[in-house]
Amino acid sequence: MAIATKFRLNSAFKQLMSVHWWMAGIYLVLFSTGTFMSQLNREVSFRDDFYDFHKSIGVLSMALLTWRILLLLQVWWKKYTKRFPKLSRHWWQTVALHGSLYVFMWAVPITGFLLSNSFKASNVKFFGILLPDIFPQNQVMVDVGRGLHFWLSYTFLAFVVLHSIEQWKVVRANWRRLGQFLKSKFNPA
Repeated sequence: MAIATKFRLNSAFKQLMSVHWWMAGIYLVLFSTGTFMSQLNREVSFRDDFYDFHKSIGVLSMALLTWRILLLLQVWWKKYTKRFPKLSRHWWQTVALHGSLYVFMWAVPITGFLLSNSFKASNVKFFGILLPDIFPQNQVMVDVGRGLHFWLSYTFLAFVVLHSIEQWKVVRANWRRLGQFLKSKFNPA
């Protein structure tokens, strides 16, 4: 019975880490495509498709964020109902950094919706499925949305770098595992 209980306690954490890494990949795609597409001329034939792809991935990130928050609450409930955290300076710094990351994970896509909806009504699609507008079309808000989306995105990226520095041992271990995996797949000896 203890083994089954231990597995259940760890399964939400394992799911949380899985969603964490899926979202890390998604944000890499979002940052890359966002930077690339913002440099494209309007005359480029695939520009609109690129924007639609970027918006679809942004919507997917919001869905995963919702799932991630539910998993996080489940993990916290199981962890902190048994033992309250030691409220040290390090704990508060970690909570502040992670809380900021969650705010950015929410705010960046919302400002993307603001920009898209303000620019043109009914133009956000999730892989071809037209989504309802969150904000009304409003030309005055286009520049506000563009500025917010740009600056929040790069501030979010800076916080991701801080998070990576804080978790350097984990980053280094995962990089090593990836290298070993690639070596075993492409250089079998």
